[in-house]
Amino acid sequence: MNKQKHIIVVGGSLAGLMNAIPLKRLGHRVTILERSPVPLLHDQGAGVVAGGETLEWVQRHGRSKRTKDDISVLSQWRYYLDHKGNVVDRQNSHQRMTSWGMLYNIGRECFDGMQHARGGPDMNTVEGADCEKREAAYEYGRTVTAVKDLGDQVQVSFKQARQGDTGKEEGTLQGDFLVVADGPSSHLRKLLLGESTAQRTYAGYVAFRGTVPESALSDAAEDVFREKFSFFHGSNPNTQILAYTIPNAEGALERGKRLVNWVWYHNVTFDSREYNELMTDKEGKKHHFTLPAGGFMRPTVWEQQKQTAKSHLPPQFAELVFKTEEPFVQAITDLEPPNHQKEVGPLMNGKVVIVGDALAGFRPHTAASTSQAAFDALRLEEVFSGKLSWDDYQEVVFAFARNMQAHGVRLGDRSQFGRHPLAD
Repeated sequence: MNKQKHIIVVGGSLAGLMNAIPLKRLGHRVTILERSPVPLLHDQGAGVVAGGETLEWVQRHGRSKRTKDDISVLSQWRYYLDHKGNVVDRQNSHQRMTSWGMLYNIGRECFDGMQHARGGPDMNTVEGADCEKREAAYEYGRTVTAVKDLGDQVQVSFKQARQGDTGKEEGTLQGDFLVVADGPSSHLRKLLLGESTAQRTYAGYVAFRGTVPESALSDAAEDVFREKFSFFHGSNPNTQILAYTIPNAEGALERGKRLVNWVWYHNVTFDSREYNELMTDKEGKKHHFTLPAGGFMRPTVWEQQKQTAKSHLPPQFAELVFKTEEPFVQAITDLEPPNHQKEVGPLMNGKVVIVGDALAGFRPHTAASTSQAAFDALRLEEVFSGKLSWDDYQEVVFAFARNMQAHGVRLGDRSQFGRHPLAD
């Protein structure tokens, strides 16, 4: 694949950027089509466990020769708390913790030189920044509606929804190869694989999420959260909450400047009044799977959840909930991978591949969603550089997706609907 290709990537979040950058560095012209109407995606402030695949991708493709110490906080222990806040079990377990914003900044810096509004180094001061010399375009406000096989090329049709756009409302773009990275609600996956393909389904519980400045922690909370991966499992009702230290919004990694990221899994029926209230923001708008950060949660809903935290969580975790200023909620969903490994790509006579959450949606218990994006990107890079055959790509990518998706279901169902060995 030495001939320069025009590669279109649908989706401009982590999976899209992680797959686009290696292909651009191989000399291909890459265009990302992102549906968001603004040039930079909103940072939810969400924490990410940086697995081996993610760290490998950053070390290979992040600018200014970043190392794992430059992008993540080392968590050295796993702590399990009881309801009173006592540590009932601990494990010496080293894991790296980072944030969605940190990884997005790295991706945008390298792809097109853009920086998130709240962080990221000045691109003009980064040494070895060869990425911007390649051909790259990040076209935001482009919602892809259709894909057409033109023989030697593939054509995508899109609607234009960019703030300030004037003129025609629709457009088309032709390329030699298409990477589908538009997330677990992927419209293109259904178009490419047909009506029979699995759809995103609700798993029966949501995740409340938020962050608290490390400097705001009490001594008791600092003891169990600073540079530790801490958990509480409750059985009446079934619940799980976890927390770990991440870089702050500006990417600072120094003690006292970082954030503690927490995730609280809470069972709620999809068609219940409670779910409807959780997903309806203070302006009355109903959200389907995510109520975003930014002060959208209704005060009455959040006050009720804080009281639940006070009665059902260890005091250190309840403290995190009470000190969170901008909580958000994500519905936990499943998206099974295709039925056969040959459906992961290349599709449409060798011109289309599906990657990341669009291929398989993992429950967050696996801490592997970002790892899947990085894993797929590294394998696609190997195909385009001639180091991996398409048959081998299909086999390893499909196996990763199938195994991790099933693993997440087992972990989540045990935690929320079964009996965790360390519950209470």
